[in-house]
Amino acid sequence: MTKQTDPFREETILGRAYDARLMRRLWPFVRPHARWLGFSLAFMPVATLAGLAQPYLIKVAIDSHIVPGTFSGIGLVLGAYLAAILVEFAARFGELYGTNLAGQRVVFDLRRTLFAHLQRQDGRFFDRNPVGRLVTRLTSDTEAVSDMFASGVVAIVADVAMLVGIVVVLWLIAPKLALVTYTVLPPLALIAVFFRARLRDAFRAIRVLVARLNTYLQENILGMTVVQLFGREGRNFEAFRAINDEHFRVNHRSNIYDASFYAVVDTLSSITLALLVWFGGGQILQGALTFGVLVAFFEYVQRFFLPIRDLSAKFTIMQQAMASLERTFTLLDTTPAVASPAAPAPLPARSGAQGGAVAFEGVWFSYNGEAEWVLRDLSFRVAPGETVAIVGATGAGKTTIIKLLQRFYEVRRGRILIDGLDVRSVSLEALRRRIALVLQDVFLFAGTVEHNVRLGEAIGPEAVARAVEAARVSSFVHAHPAGLQMPVAERGRNLSSGQRQLIAFSRALAFDRPILVLDEATSSVDPETEGLIQEALHVLLEGRTAIVIAHRLSTIQGADRILVLHKGQLREEGTHQELLARKGLYHTLYKLQYRGQEAAARKTRP
Repeated sequence: MTKQTDPFREETILGRAYDARLMRRLWPFVRPHARWLGFSLAFMPVATLAGLAQPYLIKVAIDSHIVPGTFSGIGLVLGAYLAAILVEFAARFGELYGTNLAGQRVVFDLRRTLFAHLQRQDGRFFDRNPVGRLVTRLTSDTEAVSDMFASGVVAIVADVAMLVGIVVVLWLIAPKLALVTYTVLPPLALIAVFFRARLRDAFRAIRVLVARLNTYLQENILGMTVVQLFGREGRNFEAFRAINDEHFRVNHRSNIYDASFYAVVDTLSSITLALLVWFGGGQILQGALTFGVLVAFFEYVQRFFLPIRDLSAKFTIMQQAMASLERTFTLLDTTPAVASPAAPAPLPARSGAQGGAVAFEGVWFSYNGEAEWVLRDLSFRVAPGETVAIVGATGAGKTTIIKLLQRFYEVRRGRILIDGLDVRSVSLEALRRRIALVLQDVFLFAGTVEHNVRLGEAIGPEAVARAVEAARVSSFVHAHPAGLQMPVAERGRNLSSGQRQLIAFSRALAFDRPILVLDEATSSVDPETEGLIQEALHVLLEGRTAIVIAHRLSTIQGADRILVLHKGQLREEGTHQELLARKGLYHTLYKLQYRGQEAAARKTRP
């Protein structure tokens, strides 16, 4: 794939292990919790000194007490050694506690900011960004930031402090023996760079393959019914196995690099110890070195190589965190194309059940530039309390009207008015609180029926009960032992399409908003259920503005007016009977639909 078409391209970015620009941008999220980082950093020198003191105390015990056979005072040395162990333990605990707590709190604030930012985005933003990518930003990418605090930057600083401390102590204790130890540092540095580069490449490949696995699994699990209906299980399994096998091979390669690096570091550690025995033993025989110094060197060398083994992994964590921060701040830098004005105009107060007036004035709109207009100079008005139906062939722009009315997208030309105010002059919250919407593709949240009707709003039980009764949800809810607490699975998959439509309809009624929009709301409902909805509509639409979009013309014959769209333009307007009598586009649509229904009915007759 080319870079332009590869949907997993963002997952390949790793970047540098430290980027000061990104860290400066992260600082506003860190500042409120900086005291915990300060708390952690305060323990770092304590832990480092306590760790450095332990081998030196062993040296003192050997040279000052064990070798000369003077055991008086050795208890104090042993006590100091145990105290150093306890101090290091407590200091490391405080260091890790502070960094982990700071990291979790930073991630908490970052996720909250990201989620709030996503809620302000317009429809065009969600058209461009797949759901899986956005979920990754709020989960994996923010978790990488937490890992940076827990095992990244502070841990690297602690390791470097320990390494520098060991190098200095070795030089102070025995400069000649220290030089022997230092001889392994150049090859160690070259080996670390070599393996870090290869581990970095393997890690990048793993990220891409994990993204492909997740995408493939998501598509196949959501589309499992289609897979099974068309007998695609075998082929889809082979495709999954190919991706999974490649993921296994890349992981195996990274494990080989990781194990090889550990083995090489252990080998260098053993070589260093052998050099110490060879040179240090000779120095002891010459009387130029004490046995305690040699033992201390052994201890320090082991402590020296320990953090180096993990250094490559920690650099990878930092690289991943920098890449995640880059993607996160790119998302936060996205400016919503649709936003509330700085000084929003107040909408007129609602009077009783009186709905709002809606007007489209010379509206032009396109999703992809001015070359492909979806709406062309569209103008119409809906009076308060009037029910207007909008019909037309697929692609005529019916659903686009609803999206523009609620400002999910911005009009290119013209304006849309509610109660005489341009929708761009009022706040998005106030605008959308005037409109209740029932879509063709109903979205239900996991929870209960009552939760999906109220959506967390302070709607009284009486209002919920009235809405449920009027929308005929009670026809199946009351038959369940839990009643309104009947569980709803993810996306309402445990309910029929008709039941989901009824719950969405009761939700719109419970919110009792002056403008009611039905976008193909009865398309997935059986004739009996549709009849119940039509009965409820005659009562509940009284005095409210209603805009009804429908393909089935039989469902909107009682509308006050019907608007007929064709290629984004208003071609006809009138009542059902007036439009039929005109013998125009509506008449043609009606006849085509009527003949289709008749043909289908004839096929089903025995």
